Amino acid sequence: MARWCLARTVTVVSLTVTLSAVGVRYPSCRLPHPLLHPFRELAYSAKNFSPKFNEKDGQVERRSLSGLYEVENGRPRNPSGRTGLVGRGLLGRWGPNHAADPIITRWKRDSSGNKIAHPISGKNILQFVAIKRKDCGEWAIPGGMVDPGEKISATLKREFSEEALNCLQKSRAEKEEMEKQMNTLFNQEHFVVYKGYVDDPRNTDNAWIETEAVNYHDEPGETMDNLLLEAGDDAGKVKWVDISEKLKLYANHGDFIKLVAEKWGAHWNEDPVPGYHK
Repeated sequence: MARWCLARTVTVVSLTVTLSAVGVRYPSCRLPHPLLHPFRELAYSAKNFSPKFNEKDGQVERRSLSGLYEVENGRPRNPSGRTGLVGRGLLGRWGPNHAADPIITRWKRDSSGNKIAHPISGKNILQFVAIKRKDCGEWAIPGGMVDPGEKISATLKREFSEEALNCLQKSRAEKEEMEKQMNTLFNQEHFVVYKGYVDDPRNTDNAWIETEAVNYHDEPGETMDNLLLEAGDDAGKVKWVDISEKLKLYANHGDFIKLVAEKWGAHWNEDPVPGYHK
């Protein structure tokens, strides 16, 4: 997703003919994008296209995080059931499309550096870096697809730097300084929030998204203070967002954020803590 703006020449084929042929319908949020996915695979009718499902297929990971999935008439079947959409749709690969979602968090603090507690729940307020997607206008975790042969850790770091820090537009000196701060953040202990199937509107009967969501928490808040948030690539906006149950996020990103809040004992809803008095 976040690699479209790298030096690639993309030939745009008639999407109306190609996608209507597989019976794709678009959810209101997901209109067809002229670039689609930078690693779109061939149609099944193409010669010499014989993907090896449920195994590592060269540099392409076709194994599912959910275990073995069925293959019917040569086509993989969505392990979560029918979607009403057939074919590959807007996704780049048949079968599982692996993604990575970096969740960067810090405590909300006042001008004196003290943590700010919610007035009703009494729990400290946690913030995370959110982007506003250009394709549908919804707020989301900055993430994207894993490139062939790429490690998840590299995808997490790359996607965050491209979407939330706009690293592709920085000078060499700026990139080097940014890399130092990024290494401090991404080389620390982290919390794997979720690994598995994602209820994404792009899923079809034969192609679906699976992700690994990982939380990197900046406890003192000093590392992220040295990194200027700037929307880049397919992000329209980027900002720190207070975490609570009132958040309306893309797909099931809200579920991931709730797990992070629980991990750190942060504010989520307005149920007061027993014995807490304002």
